[in-house]
Amino acid sequence: MLRRLLKSHALVAALGLMAHADFQGATHLVDLDHGGIRYGQEKSHGRVARLVDAVESGTRRLEWDGRFGWMPSLLQALEVSTNSQMLVFSKTSLQREHIHPHNPRAIYFNEDTYVGYIPGAPVMELSEVDGRLGGVFYTLDHKRSERPQFKRVDNCIECHASARTMGVPGHLVRSFETDANGIVDLSTGTDSVDDRTPLSERWGGWYVTGTHGSMTHRGNRIGGDFARARKDPTIGGNRMRLDDLFPGERYPAPGSDIAALMVFEHQAHLHNFIARLQYMSTQHLAAYGHVDYLNSPLETFVKALLFSGEAPLTSRVVGDPAFVKSFESAGRRDPDGRSLRTLDLGTRLFKVRCSFLIHSDAFAALPGPMRSRIYRRLGEVLSAATPPEGYTHLDEAERRTIREILAATLTDLPAGWPKAAAAGSSAGSP
Repeated sequence: MLRRLLKSHALVAALGLMAHADFQGATHLVDLDHGGIRYGQEKSHGRVARLVDAVESGTRRLEWDGRFGWMPSLLQALEVSTNSQMLVFSKTSLQREHIHPHNPRAIYFNEDTYVGYIPGAPVMELSEVDGRLGGVFYTLDHKRSERPQFKRVDNCIECHASARTMGVPGHLVRSFETDANGIVDLSTGTDSVDDRTPLSERWGGWYVTGTHGSMTHRGNRIGGDFARARKDPTIGGNRMRLDDLFPGERYPAPGSDIAALMVFEHQAHLHNFIARLQYMSTQHLAAYGHVDYLNSPLETFVKALLFSGEAPLTSRVVGDPAFVKSFESAGRRDPDGRSLRTLDLGTRLFKVRCSFLIHSDAFAALPGPMRSRIYRRLGEVLSAATPPEGYTHLDEAERRTIREILAATLTDLPAGWPKAAAAGSSAGSP
């Protein structure tokens, strides 16, 4: 089955965006059946897989809620907060017949797990980021029973392993115009949304709550709103409530938070990139015993890690304080209390422009030779007397802050980092 899925996407992936100069958006489908990966045969060890094992062994029990079914207990078990709620009404899910503007799909997430919930749908949709496999997908029968019934569903990679996900099993965020029923117009779409996408192109088919000043986006527009927005691009913007659009009591949280959406887009793309490096490194190590031929993807990964090309914010974004607080409170801090999770939302997404996913299990699972080369290149960039080309958005003060946070929060940095890395670089050292 997996091989048939791979063949069905081979031509699309090969034609994809390969002519594009940016590796972040132009990759072919990797061999998911490679002996070092074996996506269809290997067991995942992600957060959902661990919960499934615990439920099936009887060491963890989920409780059925009379209003929301398995969802509250499931989110608690997966350490996912309802503050992360995002609502999408475009028909882009495996349960598309249950999704429409009056019954959007809710998505909840943390740094490695996603939970999809549609009121009245027969299953909940779950996915996780596994350090070796990338995105792994599950369903949960949403009916009361003695024991919840989970199922791993590899056919999700029909959409979730393509050029849009960097050629590996992963997650994608898209933005399309829709009609009044949520059916997408594919000719109007942005196939892959991340932190480099201007806000004006984001969130078609999504609900968005929160303020963003004079900036515009495509969220909250249904049917004819898209045509009207060509004359008035502010349509759908700066909304604080959604209860006039659908019955809000169907969901545990009231909104679809703009800050959550922005974090979600960044981490989905970067997790795909980490998975891409995992697959390529594993295959190159098996074939050649080294990763020396992967300089191009490595360089563009470091650029993505340091937010090179991020779309600037021209007005302040104000999201749900509950989401901001819960997101920022997680993760690692240096002795001065500084964190890579601190949001800026004034001119950019994060205050310190190095992704918090450098602390993720997926990054830690990268083969040692690839992780070492990433650290070396980071050291060169962050210690150069002047920022190298592609990194000029980072002044010396911010590069110093990144160096200090990483040195205090990563335990596997090479001895003498970053100066040891910079010593062998033509960029010099500070």
